[in-house]
Amino acid sequence: MGFHRLVLPIALFAVVAAQPPQGVAAQQLDATADLMRRLTEAPGPSAFEEAVRMIVVEEFDALGADIAFDGLGSVHATLPGKGDGPRVMVTAHMDEVGLMVQHITADGFIRVKNLGGFLGHAFPDQRWTIIGRDGPVMALSGLPTVHVTPSSQRTEVWSVDQVFLDVGATSREEVEAMGIRPGDGISPWSPFMVMPNGRYAAKGWDDRVGIAVMIAAARRIRSEGIDLPGDIVWVSTTQEEIGLRGAQVAVDMARPDIGISIEAGVSADYPGIRPTQAQERLGDGPGIFLLDSSMVPNRKFRDFFFDVARDEQLPLQADVLTGYGEDGAEIQRYDTGRPAVNMTVPTRYLHSHTGIIQRSDFDQAVDLLIAVLLRLDGGTVQDIASFDPR
Repeated sequence: MGFHRLVLPIALFAVVAAQPPQGVAAQQLDATADLMRRLTEAPGPSAFEEAVRMIVVEEFDALGADIAFDGLGSVHATLPGKGDGPRVMVTAHMDEVGLMVQHITADGFIRVKNLGGFLGHAFPDQRWTIIGRDGPVMALSGLPTVHVTPSSQRTEVWSVDQVFLDVGATSREEVEAMGIRPGDGISPWSPFMVMPNGRYAAKGWDDRVGIAVMIAAARRIRSEGIDLPGDIVWVSTTQEEIGLRGAQVAVDMARPDIGISIEAGVSADYPGIRPTQAQERLGDGPGIFLLDSSMVPNRKFRDFFFDVARDEQLPLQADVLTGYGEDGAEIQRYDTGRPAVNMTVPTRYLHSHTGIIQRSDFDQAVDLLIAVLLRLDGGTVQDIASFDPR
């Protein structure tokens, strides 16, 4: 096979990635599941969100939103409300954890650096997409065979400096001929898969699940003719995984009165994880963070979410954890300060090649988001934002 066969145009790559594994019957996806498939299969490590951005713009264009872009590439899609209510920023990030090409060796292997937080366990023996100049290139991270690995090294966890990617080349020149250069982004490769019990497996749920919640909610608001009291700015940010960088810029352009971040939650319902680490569970509904490393949410807004969930008879899980940052922190710090919360869809195995969500949690997150937006009129937002005890 010639090396040019490894370089796939984006459209062709999407078709290849969407094929079901052998022996698994193709399943008919509804519009929401197909949206999730397209979003998760799109390669988009931090600062390389182009493929995801194309989907987001296409979806909000179809809804008639006013679309603008800031200087870091975040997408601002505004749908006006029916009156002069508050300006609400609803945000999720387009990027996923990934790698960057650092160096190409003389014999055609690729050394990398992190874009976001991976455990060393997730590096070796995986498939990746390099976002090259001429289109995506498939690669795999090599793993020395057990037959030659000393017993003392067989349980070691690799650091990123030990990782090397193999694209089938025999020289640096062959790699460069594929359109690969230092500085190119690298995304995990893991096709979308439907599992039993209404569960979906895919890469990039952090935070394509938040992007999908926003788009699904906006679709319903338009299709059902739901009148909201204020303008909603749906912001799809860049570079969250490397320090909330996109949100720092986006919030200045969005100018919100109040904000909602939508994220992949940290599920704690599999072997080896404890409730002292995280508390969400698949199938128990959406979640809301009461603490993370970047933000303590506005308590009135937090309680407002729980009140709306109770009134709508929707489940809402609480999560208290550290080691997690999210774009709501930048909304909270905007100007003189704004009320913000972080709502989540519980997700297993974050920051790995394949995570799992449950569809019912996703649908209930959309229901809750719409119910909250319907109640955020001017008086309500003013009360939530006030610290005056009088």
